[in-house]
Amino acid sequence: MLSCRVQLEEYVYPPYGTPLLEAYGARFESVFVVLHPFVRVPEPLAWSATRLYPADAQILARGTKCTWAEVATQTGMTSCARVNQALLTSIGSLTDYLADPAGRDALQAVVQTQPVWLPAEGRFEPLLQADFLEVFAGAGHEELAFVPEFPQSDPVERFSVAALRGGSLPFPSCGTLLTPDESFLFTVDWDSFFTLFYGPRAFVAQTARTLALEGFFATPNTDHAWFNYSMGCATVTISPEDWPNVEAPALVRGLERAKSF
Repeated sequence: MLSCRVQLEEYVYPPYGTPLLEAYGARFESVFVVLHPFVRVPEPLAWSATRLYPADAQILARGTKCTWAEVATQTGMTSCARVNQALLTSIGSLTDYLADPAGRDALQAVVQTQPVWLPAEGRFEPLLQADFLEVFAGAGHEELAFVPEFPQSDPVERFSVAALRGGSLPFPSCGTLLTPDESFLFTVDWDSFFTLFYGPRAFVAQTARTLALEGFFATPNTDHAWFNYSMGCATVTISPEDWPNVEAPALVRGLERAKSF
């Protein structure tokens, strides 16, 4: 980590159009893009039974992770960029020339025929919250700093990791979770299906392996709109031939052999 002082209020999600690694004064050695898992539920909570997205409490109590790799295999998508593009299309956040209606429809078919829901955009995915808190606790931090999405109007707060893990404090919906020593952080954007995990590369890589976080390391030119890889822009770390099939480990292959094009 480079020695570049940043005020806590500045640890908001990186600006669009800027390489992710340049955020926060380029103080972090690496950034891992954590893909928010699809939500597998029991049949009584499936779309075919309820037509209603499960509540967070239901997801935490009865939901399990379904990887992007598995969904990609089922739908014929060949990259995490294509899945991201389809997810963004499903919420209407892409203009027509960038949208992927076929991918959106393929994802909707998964929801309609299987007990699997799409991840919700723009928040810390409930199925990842325990993993993120485990990272803080495992690194010996009893507290974390929470930087809200709009710190100019909402204050930066400090939360007890134990209280968040025990449920006596509600988990923040979005924003940035940061260690008191500013050694690593998690941040999520309001219209995204992934969380950025900044920190020392060896630490981040080991954490991703241990917790089986699905995702990839950003390259020097990866920015927020990395889904554009599927449109021919080489900004995402993992190329289609590196995308794992459903039998592969949940952690995306290429974690240590990421390459740019």
